[in-house]
Parts: sequence; C-alpha cells; structure tokens
Amino acid sequence: MGESATAIPPGFHSITPHLQVNGAANYVDFLARAFGAVEISRSPGPGGRLMHARVRIGDSILLLHDHFPEFGSPPIAEGHWPLALNLYVPDADTTWGQAIAAGCEVLYPIADQFWGDRYGQLRDPFGFVWAIATHTEDVTPEEMQERQKKLFGAAA
Repeated sequence: MGESATAIPPGFHSITPHLQVNGAANYVDFLARAFGAVEISRSPGPGGRLMHARVRIGDSILLLHDHFPEFGSPPIAEGHWPLALNLYVPDADTTWGQAIAAGCEVLYPIADQFWGDRYGQLRDPFGFVWAIATHTEDVTPEEMQERQKKLFGAAA
C-alpha cells in the first residue's frame, strides 16, 4: 500500500487546466519557446501521440494530451476554444515578445488597462487564447469604476 497522499498533489492548485491538443508533443515544445514552460513528465500513447503531459509555467501546472477520439474524446474545433488562459508574469512585454516570436497572433494589443494590469491577448498556433498580464497597480473599486466610465462613457 502506498503512502497517504494529500488531497491536492504538490505543485498543483485547486484548478488546473487540462487541454486536449492535436499535436500535444509539438505543443509542449511551443509552450517552452513562448512561455518558458518546463516539461515535468510525459506518457507516450499509441501512434506516437501523448496520453498525458505535464508542464510547469511559472508556479502553475498545465496538463495536456493528444486527441483520442477512439476513447470518446469529443471533436476538436481548432481555434474556437471557449476559454482564455490567463498568464501573470513579472514582465508582460518580454513574455509578449517571446510569444509573438514563437508564432502567436495578436488579438488584443498589450497595453496598460483600467483595472491595474498591463494586459493583452494572443492566439497561439494551436488555437488557444492566452491573456498575458503583469499587475502594475492596485486599483480601488471606486477608481476602477471611474476609469471604466472615462474609457467607455455612460455605457459603463
């Protein structure tokens, strides 16, 4: 019998994204180039696909695997994922440049935002949207509301 385990394994947080990707091994390589991901583990599967891979980006773990329709995985609608992966980093502009150099396309240009982050969105070559951010100032709810009104007018 193994040792008793903690409910959340070391290095994990309560929520950990687990992505299904066509070309998971290539995606691991891309994540290293774009976001400095460090591969922790991988489990090869049939036909050269990955059954499971674990990478660390900053202080967070990302899980991923190849598409396995033969095991009931739903079809992948490339480039139309209904989510964005938010990545906080010490220097959003540097990470932004790395991601662009690795093949990401700009969706929302990086800029200082009214809520206190330097923030922008990119789509990676595999179709996932990444929001890159550095928190630059703590903004009170009142300041945020005032800034939002100034930016969007009465509609805010």
